[in-house]
Amino acid sequence: MVTIENLTFDYRRSQKKLFDDFSLSIEKGKVYGLLGKNGVGKSTLLYLMTGLLMPKNGKISFNYVDVAKRLPHTLQDMYIVPEEFDLPSMPLRKYVKCNESFYPRFSMEDLEKYLQCFELNMDVNLGALSMGQKKKVYMSFALATNTSLLVMDEPTNGLDIPAKSQFRKFIALGMNEDKTIIISTHQVRDIDNLLEHVIIMDHSKVLLNEPVSNICRKLLFVETSSDKIAENSLFVSPSIQGNSMILPNTENEESAINLELLFNAMLSDTEKLKGVFNN
Repeated sequence: MVTIENLTFDYRRSQKKLFDDFSLSIEKGKVYGLLGKNGVGKSTLLYLMTGLLMPKNGKISFNYVDVAKRLPHTLQDMYIVPEEFDLPSMPLRKYVKCNESFYPRFSMEDLEKYLQCFELNMDVNLGALSMGQKKKVYMSFALATNTSLLVMDEPTNGLDIPAKSQFRKFIALGMNEDKTIIISTHQVRDIDNLLEHVIIMDHSKVLLNEPVSNICRKLLFVETSSDKIAENSLFVSPSIQGNSMILPNTENEESAINLELLFNAMLSDTEKLKGVFNN
């Protein structure tokens, strides 16, 4: 669906290239998690994917079309929810009327369904909402556009604990085989049960690009206080239960992915973890 080839990009005031010969492919019909430290370019990459920024060199294609051309049939099939945004002070119904025509597959029925996930309805006035409520409305509209590509930058920032639980239900409700969702976040515990594919990046390097199913087939995530088990671990981090560990999954055991642990492990010893997947 999205192909990034030999991407080079930098901001004018920066003395260092943010991306240099960066390549990545995104497949259709999956929920992706895009992880990385602050400043590695996650948000910039989302803006480049959706044509809001132009690469200095290289090419980004969406369904085999150069995104930099900003063709109407390309832009109407992608939507970005940035981390920071503002909405006009108007009734939601008026906002929808002003914007729905840009997206041919927009569904009012879907919008009402997604709003219900967050205990909201069509009668709200955007100017009277808190920032957290505005985010719920904006994400609901984004999902209701039914674009093939939806990218979300830190979507759970500003949401309270109940809303984060609602967010997981919301994404699951709107997902189908024709839609690709990319979620860039530091709040990994909010999305670990949603993801089908994990990308961990560090500037111009992709440290990990694997389906969750393959990660859990290769790695075993455990909580234990056993020093003997720790001797065979790939990565260990102290926890309340003793230690959180990543082990080679030699016996095909089942375990739930721990994104925070995986992320820290990839940054701590990239080559060791990469070796597991290369083998």
